Amino acid sequence: MLLKKTYLFLLISILLLFGVSCSNQETGAKDHKGKQTTEKSVELTVSAAISLTDALKEIEKEYTKDHPVTFKFNLGSSGTLAQQIQQGAPVDVFISANEDWMDELEKGEEIDAATRQDVTGNSIVFITQKKQPAAVKKIAQLNGNNVKQIAIGNPESVPAGKYTKETLTNLNKWDDLQDSFIMAKDVRQVLTYVESGNADVGFVYGSDAKTSDKVTVTDTADQDLHAPIIYPAAVTKDSKHAKEAKDFIKYLESEEGQEKLEKYGFQKP
Repeated sequence: MLLKKTYLFLLISILLLFGVSCSNQETGAKDHKGKQTTEKSVELTVSAAISLTDALKEIEKEYTKDHPVTFKFNLGSSGTLAQQIQQGAPVDVFISANEDWMDELEKGEEIDAATRQDVTGNSIVFITQKKQPAAVKKIAQLNGNNVKQIAIGNPESVPAGKYTKETLTNLNKWDDLQDSFIMAKDVRQVLTYVESGNADVGFVYGSDAKTSDKVTVTDTADQDLHAPIIYPAAVTKDSKHAKEAKDFIKYLESEEGQEKLEKYGFQKP
């Protein structure tokens, strides 16, 4: 009798372990009729411009309700992310804050060019700390004497910095302001410098400024002063989940995806 009970206990334990293992591999997503599916969840690695951070957090919550995927986001400056892909980093989707870095990857055949789509756009804005605002309110007023510290993204790797440099160069101010620049590794670091008062003013994307209640936007760069700010997305050539990656990009292009991006200050491309 004891042997039978022991055997029954072992059998139940095995079945429970099998059930847990299956549940860990299956998702609770629903099909178009609202029925539970038993599709295996796929992890998508998305390398995206750091300016997309807040928008992607909300998109993740909504998207995973109806799609059998989980996300691993790698957020940073577009140049750094592109270089990681060039060096073989395992990535499924790349979303750049400018076209140049995507062009670079396409030229090197590191993305599937057929999947490349422009998913959103942005603007460059001039910000100052809300508590202790700088006296200079307009970009055109900047000179080497009226502001000590100007935070910008490094133009070599940060698209926002590149657009800023183009703007200031076209206004004949870039050379005059060289001693005032604080170069940041990405646009969110620029925002932090201004929020903390470590910089008097800074240049960030309109979407980044919208995430902070510690800064004030005092001016917006004229779009004629810099190249169009376009965010292209593409599936990487070595993606192991190309179908799911393509589906995610299609979602970003959809009406629902665009509404979520616009909510965070992005603009239709």
